[in-house]
Amino acid sequence: MKRLKGPELKMPDLKVPDFLKDLYWDLRDRHLLPLVALGVVAIVAVPFLLGGGSEEPAPAPAGGAVASGLEDRAAGGPSLTVVEAKPGLRDYRKRLKARTATDPFEQRYTSPQLSGTKLGGGGEGETSSSTVTSTTETTKTTKTIKNEDGTTTTVTTDTVDESSGGAGADPQLTLFSFAIDVKITRTETKADGSKETGEPTVRHRVIPPAALPGEKAQVVTYMGISPKTRKPLLLISDEVTSVFGEGTCLSGSSTCQLLEVETGLPVTFVYGTGGVRYKINVLKVEAVTAGKY
Repeated sequence: MKRLKGPELKMPDLKVPDFLKDLYWDLRDRHLLPLVALGVVAIVAVPFLLGGGSEEPAPAPAGGAVASGLEDRAAGGPSLTVVEAKPGLRDYRKRLKARTATDPFEQRYTSPQLSGTKLGGGGEGETSSSTVTSTTETTKTTKTIKNEDGTTTTVTTDTVDESSGGAGADPQLTLFSFAIDVKITRTETKADGSKETGEPTVRHRVIPPAALPGEKAQVVTYMGISPKTRKPLLLISDEVTSVFGEGTCLSGSSTCQLLEVETGLPVTFVYGTGGVRYKINVLKVEAVTAGKY
């Protein structure tokens, strides 16, 4: 069969948008195409189903109800009366009739007048006088504090008690602190390599803050005790190169800056360029009075 000659017809290039292609393949990969088709059919069919099944409701037989009501009234039965409800607020004059109107800008409360009054509460024409005597008493208070090593420490303080009313002395507050007894031993390395150890020295009732062993060589500084563990805290100097002994470092990453030590366990500190060793041993911790304020 020969093909008829004529103008060639070209179909227009119809391209589907990319997002429709992606949506189609996504629905196909997830097996959701049947659900989409079912949803489209339901959307189209619902208006027809609702429109075909609607029927006009039959009107209520109003005449029958009226007739039955008339029959009941004629028979002498009970009658029903419908009254229109009119909700609303009561008249404010009725609600507030038991109260008296007041001026909100009028001062109703005034401060008490104390002029002319005297102590004693006497009436008119009577005079009374009052004498106030200020007394000061000293009370001794004894406190017993248990230390970590099992020993107890007794602290006696004086408390000043003054009665009010007179121009007496100002009350005083007693300040407490935790002092330590510490033993310090110094060891120095000589040029020939030999070591010379000095006599150990014991310092009693060292109150924080205090430099140890002294102001000239501030190897560590006693900062008091920890509020949690009740153990002494030593602030280490920057000139300390090494630390040997039992203790817990509380601050410092590369080098320890704040050290918590045990009572009775010595800690050795290498101090300065000469490598002088100071062995510090906290012997006892006790509560003492640090003065009055």
